[in-house]
Amino acid sequence: MTKEARAVLKQALHLKPVERAELIERLLRSFDKGEDDRIDALWAKEVESRIDAFDKEKITADPEEAVFNRINQR
Repeated sequence: MTKEARAVLKQALHLKPVERAELIERLLRSFDKGEDDRIDALWAKEVESRIDAFDKEKITADPEEAVFNRINQR
């Protein structure tokens, strides 16, 4: 690993978990742009399924703030 990469890693390790996850996602996407459309379509289908389940009261949801607070406490 280069000196520059080590410096970036050191800075990244100080980010909140959600920020690190977003960074990881962007880095991984930089390797293969061809899969984006397929992956996006699968996620869209999953999201619609979860929204339908929520609307039918088959599942519940926590407020966004509570979820991110739990993640950032790790």
